[in-house]
Amino acid sequence: MATQHHNALTRVLAELPGPLPTFGVIHIAIPHTSRFTIVGNHLAQHAELSLVAIGIGVHIQSLPVGSLVGIKALTARFAEGEMRIAAALRELEAHGYLRRAHVRLANGRMATRTVFCNQPGALERAGRVVVAPKVPPAVPEEAPAVPEEPPAVPEEAPAPPPAPEPDPVPESHPPVRVPPRTAPKPPRRPLPQPRELTPELRQTASAILADLRNHAEELVLSEADVEELVPGVAAWLEREVRPDAIRHALTTDLPKPPKYPAKIVRHRLTVLLPPPLPGAEELAPAARRPLVIPLQNCDGCDRAFRSREPGHCRGCRSDLAAAAA
Repeated sequence: MATQHHNALTRVLAELPGPLPTFGVIHIAIPHTSRFTIVGNHLAQHAELSLVAIGIGVHIQSLPVGSLVGIKALTARFAEGEMRIAAALRELEAHGYLRRAHVRLANGRMATRTVFCNQPGALERAGRVVVAPKVPPAVPEEAPAVPEEPPAVPEEAPAPPPAPEPDPVPESHPPVRVPPRTAPKPPRRPLPQPRELTPELRQTASAILADLRNHAEELVLSEADVEELVPGVAAWLEREVRPDAIRHALTTDLPKPPKYPAKIVRHRLTVLLPPPLPGAEELAPAARRPLVIPLQNCDGCDRAFRSREPGHCRGCRSDLAAAAA
């Protein structure tokens, strides 16, 4: 079977026009007649999206309307963990491919609308959402290629009947706007700093950072990276976090492969910083105050005795009891 496939591949390569390149990929493009999705190169070759985000974006674009594309659903479908899938969805949302908005249905309940746009730039220019049914058409071999954009619907055309659930978005609902790429990004949170960067803290923090590659081969940091990140690790050590706990927080569930190891370490040192340990005063229960009985002056002998109510001391009460008997 392997020999048959090799011979077929050799024949196809021999029929390709022009000389074949000496290196790089060679495309054998066989037209699809069913079960295919048109994906723009702006997504497949995006310069700022990770490979996981591009793959999830292509996967979501190929699904029919109504498919579940949340973190739980994608984690059950793919081998990547929840953290990597959640980060990929945030990437797609930041670049306008994915939009999640809360809307109120006709029955009064709130629902989350997940919208995937195959061309965020065109959506931004149009200023409106174009929703096309994701139904794979049965295209014969001689039929023309399916256009990327559906034809514009005239304003006087009647609206399609609404589906029973979920209800369509009312016309009065504002259109989804994609933020421009030139919008200012929120400032980056500063790296944690210790109260005092002692020589002992600096030495231990440098050793932890330099040793990361022995536990995660992707985290190879330069000397400049280690010097920059030392205060962040020192802040963890100052809060009495053990070195093995720091190492676990920095090396667990890493993206494959990480583009910028130093940025990943900096981000985790910043967002995962634990609070300081509480002191003995905060952990100790409130001490109970001792019960103090006030002093009273005896009405008979004027001696001091302890009692909640004024009256006679024990001796005078005994004398009064004997006299009454």
